[in-house]
Amino acid sequence: MCSHYEAPSPQRVAETFGIEPFEQGKLDLYPGYSGPFIRRAERFDDESPAPLEVLQGAFGLIPTWSKDTKIVRSTYNCRSETASQKPSFRTAWRNAQHCIIPAAAIYEPDWRSGKAIATRIARADGEIMGIAGLWEQWRNPGTAETVHSFTMLTLNADDHPFMCHYHKPQDEKRMLVILPRGLYGDWLNAGASDSMEFIRQYPADRLEVAM
Repeated sequence: MCSHYEAPSPQRVAETFGIEPFEQGKLDLYPGYSGPFIRRAERFDDESPAPLEVLQGAFGLIPTWSKDTKIVRSTYNCRSETASQKPSFRTAWRNAQHCIIPAAAIYEPDWRSGKAIATRIARADGEIMGIAGLWEQWRNPGTAETVHSFTMLTLNADDHPFMCHYHKPQDEKRMLVILPRGLYGDWLNAGASDSMEFIRQYPADRLEVAM
């Protein structure tokens, strides 16, 4: 499961998704850090017809019922198989609050040497990874501030030729749901009943260990 990833530069994200440039602080992100996510624009008009928008959110989904933001430590990844049942994710899943988290690379532990070695993984073609996720909007009970957040969807990777090498040998192998670029719009516009159609392993030959 991915708890560390590298966000692309705002310029690359803007060019890839056809959105307005934005500001981004840290690019090296962990649970609780603020990062960009792309969703279908909630409001647009004839003068600004862009169907997508970028928002800043906490890496780790904060459900509406949460009392504070500490929950991000356990909600940065979401098992797609159980998303519709888990209290933290089921509202976002059932409401089809789909988003795409842009990543230049993700980091996973390689245990083949007997100890964990953090490994940087990227697309072999150098393009941005578009990771399928869910977003949520939470109201801080203390300050009334609105906080956006997101989680990355995962699926089983026990039989994946590339991702099966990561995480502890005895653990189930998991991987993020990386979307082909041609499906970005379809994912963002899909209804809840169609969500599982996008939960597919990304081809092993399109991923590489990157320095």
